[in-house]
Amino acid sequence: MLARNNDVEGAIRSIRSLEDRFNAKHQYPYVLLNEVPFSDDFKRRLSVITPSHIDFGVIPREHWYQPQWIDEEKASKARERMKMENVKYGDSVPYHNMCRYNSGFFYKHELLQKYKWYWRVEPNVKFHCDINQDPFLLMEQNDKIYGFTIATYEISATIPSLWSHVTEFMKAHPEYIAQNNSMEFLSSTHGRTYNRCHFWSNFEIADMDFWRGEAYTAFFEHLDASGNFYYERWGDAPVHSIAAGLFLRRDQIHFFENIGYQHDDWSHCPLPDKIWEEGRCACNQRNSFDYDSSSCKPIWDRMMSQST
Repeated sequence: MLARNNDVEGAIRSIRSLEDRFNAKHQYPYVLLNEVPFSDDFKRRLSVITPSHIDFGVIPREHWYQPQWIDEEKASKARERMKMENVKYGDSVPYHNMCRYNSGFFYKHELLQKYKWYWRVEPNVKFHCDINQDPFLLMEQNDKIYGFTIATYEISATIPSLWSHVTEFMKAHPEYIAQNNSMEFLSSTHGRTYNRCHFWSNFEIADMDFWRGEAYTAFFEHLDASGNFYYERWGDAPVHSIAAGLFLRRDQIHFFENIGYQHDDWSHCPLPDKIWEEGRCACNQRNSFDYDSSSCKPIWDRMMSQST
C-alpha cells in the first residue's frame, strides 16, 4: 500500500476490510510505503488492527521525485495546459510521481525484494465478499501472472502519445510479444490504435518477477525516456495493462469474479448467484461495474470467449 500519514483512516478501513474478508485466516504480511517516514501514530494505529506483520518503508528519493533530466519548463507548461483542460490530476506533481513510481519502481523497493507475489491495496477500498480461495495459490497453481477485478477506459487526454511509443517498442522488440496475447482487448484495429481499455490497477494481484523481467524493464525504460509521465499524465494502469496484454498470454491474466471490491463509486460484485451467496457478499449485483457503459469487461469477455 502507498499511503501518506494523513491517509491513516483510509488505510485502517482498507486493511480492516481485507482482514475481515480474507487475511485474518492467512496472516499474510503487509508492506506500507510513503515518500516520507510514517509517523509513530500512524504505525501504532495500523499495528493494532491486524496480527499480521507490517513493514513501514520510505520510498527512495530517486524512485519518487521528478528526475533531473526532465525539462521542468516543459513539464510546468504541460501541467498548466492540463489544468486549463480539466485533465484529472494533470497539474499535480505528486500524482505524476506516483504514476511513474507505480509503473517502474515499487517492485524494486528493498522491503519487497523477498517477495514474488503482491496484492495492491489502496486506502479507502472495501472488500464486499468472503474470499474463500487463496488468490496467491490460485495464481501460482494455474500459471497466472496478473489478476484484476475492474476494467475500464483511460481518459484520452492523459495519454495522447502513449500508443505511438508502444508501437515503436513493438516494432523494435518483436521478440517480447507473446503468442496468443490480449491485443484484441487493447485495440479494435489490430494494433493500429489503442481503444484505451485497461485494468484498474488500484486492485491488482500479480507476480513481481514479471515487472522485474527483461521485457517489462525494457518497455518501461522506453516509455520513461519519453518524459511523458510528466509532459503528459501517463498512468500506471494503462502502462501495466498494455504490458500484460502484450507480453503475457491471455490465459495468464485472471479475472477475479469472486472478489467483491469497491474503490470510490465503482465496484465489482460477483454476478453468479452461487459465488455471491458463498461469499456472503454485501454488494448489490445490479450495481456491479462489469457491464456499465464505461466498462471494458465485455471486450475482455468477447476476446476470451473466442479463445475457448
